[in-house]
Amino acid sequence: MGTAILVLGKSGSGKSTSLRNFSPDEVGIFNVLGKPLPFRGGAKFPQANRPVYRQIIDTMRKNNLRCYVVDDSTFLMQNENFNRAREKGYDKFTEMALHFQQLISAAISTDQDTIVYFLHHVDEDANGNEKVMTVGKMLDEKWNIAGACPVVIDCVVEDGNHVFVTENNGRNLAKAPMGSLPEKMDNDLKAVDTALREYWGMKPIKDEQETKGTEQ
Repeated sequence: MGTAILVLGKSGSGKSTSLRNFSPDEVGIFNVLGKPLPFRGGAKFPQANRPVYRQIIDTMRKNNLRCYVVDDSTFLMQNENFNRAREKGYDKFTEMALHFQQLISAAISTDQDTIVYFLHHVDEDANGNEKVMTVGKMLDEKWNIAGACPVVIDCVVEDGNHVFVTENNGRNLAKAPMGSLPEKMDNDLKAVDTALREYWGMKPIKDEQETKGTEQ
């Protein structure tokens, strides 16, 4: 069973930039909007640009890598919502929720050494508490996206610095298993990946032999 991890933040909070320390051959990136990655060398990363649900799910089922990133998974829902804007009735919202639930399930169905990171926009409820941005109420009320992920990371900007927060403060959704990650750290998703693999006893993102071959 694989692991789905949620990385939440507003636009400009450093979600995509946190990929900067991966090597291009370590991670499979599904670039939902097809935007250039916002760091030097980002163009070298192999990416599936503007993928749809089926493409992402089929790739994860092949499971040729141990690390995948969906950036930004919010727009999978938003794009489908706009594409179906002229449809009447509420059935489409049920279908859109089902498509996203199937995506998370596909991530969890990868092998035990695979981590899938969902970079996603954050929203607030009526009480000012953090919530995952969704389309419609079904994913909010019937199936908890954050609850399906053992780690939820908040991307925030403090004094001009982009940081990851993994500690819940009663209003955010941040969480991580005890002792797995610092409560606050640099927004470096490669560092998160390394720490979690060690914590859970997972294989490294690349086998040592493959890494040596790449260096040679």
